Amino acid sequence: MKKIAIHQPNYIPWLGYFYKISQSDVFVFLDDAQYSNEGMHNFHYIKTPQGAFRLKIPVDNKFNDPIKNVKTRDELGWKTKHLKNIEANYKRCTHYEEVYNDFSQLLLKEYPNLAVLNSDIIQFISAKLGITTEFVNSSDLNITSGREEKILDICNALEANVYYSGTGAKAYQVEENFTNRGINLLYSTYTPYEYPQLWGEFRANVCILDYLMNCGYDLSNVLASQNHE
Repeated sequence: MKKIAIHQPNYIPWLGYFYKISQSDVFVFLDDAQYSNEGMHNFHYIKTPQGAFRLKIPVDNKFNDPIKNVKTRDELGWKTKHLKNIEANYKRCTHYEEVYNDFSQLLLKEYPNLAVLNSDIIQFISAKLGITTEFVNSSDLNITSGREEKILDICNALEANVYYSGTGAKAYQVEENFTNRGINLLYSTYTPYEYPQLWGEFRANVCILDYLMNCGYDLSNVLASQNHE
């Protein structure tokens, strides 16, 4: 069995994103998907005493640009601002020093585009969490189809027989189209894992840094809490 998952390369995604990676044999960064201001390609949230605070990357993009063509506007000093906000809100956490040092070194590198920045961060964190999943960029597969057909073509190109999908895609995916191609369509059943956080009531929808700062590079309790697919 070869199980693949596909997702846009987002900025420091939430814990559930990494769970999805951990449950896949191959994880495909959909870096040639259209960039969206509503998508979380260039922003995510940290937890603060005042609630969720958005860290947003200023970008230079044109209409219909794929994520891999979007440039970050580093001249605006956004990296330093993000790091200062992270320091201010997480310096009391148990694993702050290690995680902050790792993330700051990653963030302060130069990247050719937003997709590479995001995917490099995701792959680094995955490795630190002990995830051994293989990563592939969809743009390297030279697939020109769109929407569900593209997902099917990616699965076939990678010789996958299981597609591990997010539940949001149930609204438009047709299971028969997958079975006709010899692909078993499987939906994630990830349940947000509640871990110790600073600043009051638990929030699940914050970036992975929140989990790492509080719990370190250890995914074992998260994995044990789930009904594995």
